[in-house]
Amino acid sequence: MRVNGVDLLVRTGGPAGGTPVVLLHGFPFDHTLWDGEFAALEGQFRVAACDLRAHGRSGGAGTPFAFEDLVDDLLGVLDGLGIDRAVVVGLSMGGYAALRFAEREPGRLRALVLADTKSAADTDEGRLARAAGARKVRESGVAAFAEGFLPKALAKRTLESRPAVVAKVRGMILGCTAAGIAGTLVAMAGRTDTTATLGRIRVPTLVVVGAEDALTPPADARALAAAIPGARLVEIPGAAHLPNLEEPEAFRAALLPFLRGA
Repeated sequence: MRVNGVDLLVRTGGPAGGTPVVLLHGFPFDHTLWDGEFAALEGQFRVAACDLRAHGRSGGAGTPFAFEDLVDDLLGVLDGLGIDRAVVVGLSMGGYAALRFAEREPGRLRALVLADTKSAADTDEGRLARAAGARKVRESGVAAFAEGFLPKALAKRTLESRPAVVAKVRGMILGCTAAGIAGTLVAMAGRTDTTATLGRIRVPTLVVVGAEDALTPPADARALAAAIPGARLVEIPGAAHLPNLEEPEAFRAALLPFLRGA
């Protein structure tokens, strides 16, 4: 789908009359992060999952962009699919985009799922860390970046005993380009803080976090759930930043009943 001058890969499935659910992956992954959820949902829901710009098989990696462009892309995908209101499920960076979407376009949101994410913008220390990451991937390449990122994203037990999960995560990272990773790090460093508007979210909201997440710790998830009226919080033992891959049954046990009631 051509959106805002960029070709985005968009995967769709499920009945046309089903409740629309849009799945937004984290950094630096692609839509296949959601393969398990897509399969579980498409029998009942109208599901869409895309490679965000500069990720996977979507374009845009060679051109600088702002984080706001990811939100514009989400709107463009919804318009292109003829979807007025959707449930938006966002993990990590996808959650940043989902929160900004909720702030910008509350009338187009049906329900919200926020996984391993936060509302706060980067601190100066965080921005410097992203700049260092961008420099590292440009100098050392995507493979070296992937090996440094895996221990941050996955729980120790996953790294030691779940080789298929580790291989999947590594493969998604290797599917990105150095330019795409560097550009996305710069874009994320410039994203806005959505904390002040959390109290204005008026749709059903589920907040999920891996209990061992070191990138966006459970404390961030608890703060989100406390600030969003009526939000439900689920912490998943044994998982870090990617609970839908590390503990898929527990993740879907939280997700599916929520979506059926949304």
